[in-house]
Amino acid sequence: MKPTLHDAAKKNRRGQSIVEFSLVMPMFFALFTGMLSFGIALHDCLVLTNAVNIGAQTLSMSRGQTTDPCATAYSAIQNAGSTLTASKLSMTVVLNGVSYSSDSCSTGAGNMVQGSSAQVSATYPCTLAIFGLTLPSCKLGAQLSETIQ
Repeated sequence: MKPTLHDAAKKNRRGQSIVEFSLVMPMFFALFTGMLSFGIALHDCLVLTNAVNIGAQTLSMSRGQTTDPCATAYSAIQNAGSTLTASKLSMTVVLNGVSYSSDSCSTGAGNMVQGSSAQVSATYPCTLAIFGLTLPSCKLGAQLSETIQ
């Protein structure tokens, strides 16, 4: 049998599919890894926000029950945000207008005055990587103020 024009065109289409696939797949992988990276950063942001909320609530209710309010808040944040790496987490506590930027403030118990403000803020680094390309680093942050009970 003699090959027809239709058979020759069919063979050329196979090569076209491979070329289209090789052009489209890198864009698909870039899109997919970007969505995955953004999803991880969004998850970390939600976990951080929830952890700071729990830390501030715990701090506001611990007047008279703790000698180190910053350690109480930091411990509550670590327990609530167990998927976050603790060494990368930085926290600031403001009690009655006095700021403490470490996870321990043994002198802070005197600033736990009923009716005054307790503010907890925390930052956590995030990395956005798309298809092996790491974008400039970003920082996630959360802050909450509560009235000391």
